[in-house]
Amino acid sequence: MPAPVLDKDAHVQSVARALDLLEALNRQKVASIKQLHEATGLPKPTIVRLLKTLTARGYVANDQRQGGYSVTSLVRALSCGFHGDPLVVEAGRAWAIDLTQRFKWPVAIAVLDEDAVTVRFSTIPDSPISPFQATVGRRLSLVSRALGRAYLAFCPTAERNILLQILAASKDPENAPARRPPALLRNLQSMRSQGYAERDPNVEPKSSSTLAVPVMDGSRVLATLGLTYFTSAMKRGKAVELYVPHLRSAAENIARSIDSLGG
Repeated sequence: MPAPVLDKDAHVQSVARALDLLEALNRQKVASIKQLHEATGLPKPTIVRLLKTLTARGYVANDQRQGGYSVTSLVRALSCGFHGDPLVVEAGRAWAIDLTQRFKWPVAIAVLDEDAVTVRFSTIPDSPISPFQATVGRRLSLVSRALGRAYLAFCPTAERNILLQILAASKDPENAPARRPPALLRNLQSMRSQGYAERDPNVEPKSSSTLAVPVMDGSRVLATLGLTYFTSAMKRGKAVELYVPHLRSAAENIARSIDSLGG
């Protein structure tokens, strides 16, 4: 009797769903099935089946005392073979950690990833007051997120024009302002003039905000560097006054470190 033929599309979809679920779990300390359903859009029966599989394999634990699921330390094994950090992450790691050690808030380094930026390094493990559980690997909008805006505002005009064309065709709601170029360009010019970018206050999570600056190589943006803080703990004006100069200084030091490492 011949072996059954697997439906290729269905098989790939199940893997994609499991990865979506792991990503959602990784962003929270403990998550309920309801929270995972809201975060992923997956049907609850599907989430239950995937959680049983991931729990059986040791990647997820059911914490009944806290009423939810969380990832286990075994997930670290999934990244042990990755050695692709860009030079900017190697150069910026120490400066990002230094900022967190001084100011306690988490700091992230992001690089361009097609039509978004992706967080490649974060000091969340070093921060005692982080608004997030995990952000490494997370893609952030160039239009609404501080780390993305810092890239779009400071990159060369020709590159920005190409990115704006791509973003205008995007179906992501966070990229909707790209379909209104004059208003967006005014905002980007304002960010360039002030020397930093902030997260759009209308996007979640509204309990925190991020300040971000570019890491430059001449006119080219190598990466963006951002610090996230709780808005209840720090007024915007005070945060800008206190943190932006240190972010700029760190970005300049990262650029110099890149030159040294490259040499």
